[in-house]
Amino acid sequence: MLALSRKSNESIMLGNDIEITVLEIKGDQVKIGVKAPKSVAIFRKEIYLQIQEENKKAAEQNVDKETIENLFKI
Repeated sequence: MLALSRKSNESIMLGNDIEITVLEIKGDQVKIGVKAPKSVAIFRKEIYLQIQEENKKAAEQNVDKETIENLFKI
């Protein structure tokens, strides 16, 4: 893991098109801003982990062929 020190209003770049800026520091909280292309999904880690767990559960479910066909009927 790379650890960087930044002050308020300072940024770091991830690649050519993702910018992370420290917006505000209050006590033990740091407010950050993220500028990224709309094609890049951005989640808080706890939400990301919940999504991954739900996707895993969904992938483990057994769904019969008829149910899938009914989902795609127009």
